[in-house]
Amino acid sequence: MISELPMFQILGAMARHAAESQKVSATNIAHANQPGYKAAEVESFEQFMARAASGTAPEGLMAAFKSEEANAPAAPNGNTVNLEHELLSSADAMSQHQLALTVYTKSLDLLRTAMGKRS
Repeated sequence: MISELPMFQILGAMARHAAESQKVSATNIAHANQPGYKAAEVESFEQFMARAASGTAPEGLMAAFKSEEANAPAAPNGNTVNLEHELLSSADAMSQHQLALTVYTKSLDLLRTAMGKRS
C-alpha cells in the first residue's frame, strides 16, 4: 500500500539506480587491467526519470536502467577504464543510495506520526 505512493516508488528507483551504478563501477574497476575492455556507464537518474515519465519505458519506474559504453579515451592496450572516474562514480552512487534510504526512512516516520503510530 505505502509502496504504491509515487514518492516511495521514486525513492525505490533512486536506490536501485545507485545499486546498479555501483555494480557497473565495480565491474569496470575489476577489468581495469584487461586489454581491450570497454568501460560501461549507467544512464543518469535524470535520464531514467525522463524516460519513465515519457512512457517509452512501459514498466515505468520498475524499468531496467540502460547501460552504454563509456565515452572515454583508450589506453595503449585499448582499455577505457579510468580508475579516478570509477572511484568518484562509486562514491557518488553510495551517496545517492544513502540519500534515498534516509528520505525513505524519514518519510515513513512522518507517515507513522501522522497516523498516530509512532514507535
